[in-house]
Amino acid sequence: MLAAKLKQQQQLLLLLLMLGAGAEASQFSVPSTASPGRGTAQIPAFVSRSTTLPISPKAASQASVAQAHAQGLQQQQPRSASDFLRARADRSSRLFSQYQVCVVHRYPAVRAAGIGVERFWENLLKGQNNAATVSAFDPKDMACTVAYEIPSEAFDPKQYFREPKDAKRNDRYTHFAVAASKLALQDAGLDSMEDLDMNRFGVIIGSGIGGLGFMEQQNKVLLNSGPRRVSPYLIPAMIANTAPAQVAIEIGAKGPNHGAVSACATSGHAIGTAMRLLEAGDADIVLCGGAEASITPLSFAGFNALKALALGFNDRPKEACRPFDKDRAGFVMGEGAGVIVLETEEHAVRRGATQVYGQLAGYGATCDAHHMTAPSPEGEGLARCMNLALRNAGVAPEDVGYINAHGTSTHYNDKFETKAIKKVFGPHATKLLISSTKPMTGHCLGGTAGIETVVAAKVLQTGDVPPTLNYRTPDPECDLNYVPNQAVHVSEPMKAVLTDTLGFGGHNAALVLTPYRKA
Repeated sequence: MLAAKLKQQQQLLLLLLMLGAGAEASQFSVPSTASPGRGTAQIPAFVSRSTTLPISPKAASQASVAQAHAQGLQQQQPRSASDFLRARADRSSRLFSQYQVCVVHRYPAVRAAGIGVERFWENLLKGQNNAATVSAFDPKDMACTVAYEIPSEAFDPKQYFREPKDAKRNDRYTHFAVAASKLALQDAGLDSMEDLDMNRFGVIIGSGIGGLGFMEQQNKVLLNSGPRRVSPYLIPAMIANTAPAQVAIEIGAKGPNHGAVSACATSGHAIGTAMRLLEAGDADIVLCGGAEASITPLSFAGFNALKALALGFNDRPKEACRPFDKDRAGFVMGEGAGVIVLETEEHAVRRGATQVYGQLAGYGATCDAHHMTAPSPEGEGLARCMNLALRNAGVAPEDVGYINAHGTSTHYNDKFETKAIKKVFGPHATKLLISSTKPMTGHCLGGTAGIETVVAAKVLQTGDVPPTLNYRTPDPECDLNYVPNQAVHVSEPMKAVLTDTLGFGGHNAALVLTPYRKA
């Protein structure tokens, strides 16, 4: 019964993109306890409004039954496991079939291209490229010495922590996650959360690698000074679930909380998981996305050993990342975080949220089951993933106007991603606007999809499409419209946009965003 009700594929999610200035950590008021009388077992009040996407007769029937049932539903804790599952199934059916479930507020990002969304977006449209020789360490013995770094003078993590000492106890990737989360909350109008039920506030923030920099630093301490000098904060700083845990500690979020880990697809899966939590009724609001800080000697040595990083451009760092170009020779590492706020429509209405800009409509996830570091031939796994996301959104391929591509500038990724797009979109593939923003941000690994969901949302909102820089020599195997070197503006509103990410291990994630139309 539960599985059947959860199978409905036509759900629709809201995307609220709140505009506003960045915030200092001191502006945040963190509640010490949850709001009285609102426990974790509370079932959200039913909102009787029809979805703005067509639904199947079965879905309509489910919605009708759910609406009738909801009129008499008592908000009480189930008295047995079977009662609990039955209540959860009823709640999930209403959420899936009847109305928009989650909203994304404006999407702050901490990136080499700019801290905060407006600066980030302005720099993307200008085609700003900050690639340079690595400064965090001496890369002289590395085959690739190029990266997109966030300058230390441009980012002070202590201002985002309630206790400055906690910044010292955490890795740089957690610094990025905390900063992006607090900026997201401020922009969502959630700088004060005294009236929220924090037991239903989730945090799903992933990292592909975790606290590698802190670990490398403490390994030097171990080798030079012995085990007794190793920091007691080593283990919590290096593990990949520290970012969501620290964010929860900072803001008092006591709902579902974990860190997704699926290499470069990490934050796509984090956002998709958050979406599912809201659909299932397990949370009212979720901070989600990803963060990464892997510009370290060991990370660079490892990726160089894989021959994954761009070779032959150390003397021309700004030309190194060149997605879909015939002369592409590997990716260029970046660092940063992208975090968004998802919440149910009921929750957004209750707290008075406004300015709805779009809808997070669909999510797909697949695995190639092919190779640890190479995508499946012909892009089969990614094609299935994008098809799942489109089906989940109820969006036809020909209604998609823009794809923010994974576009890593590696030979196989760009070739097989192009093949996957052609498989999914058929003749419409040649009409799509496709761009990779990595020549301006670098490849942020586990933070990638968080950042690129921001890009997709801004394209949907503004009609401005950022370019793929360094596209100079066409590749016959990459023959679509990659918006080369110059941003373009589309005057006709887009019906849908898509962003996809791929990760080592064969992990794929895709998200579909559509305009918001109030029912």
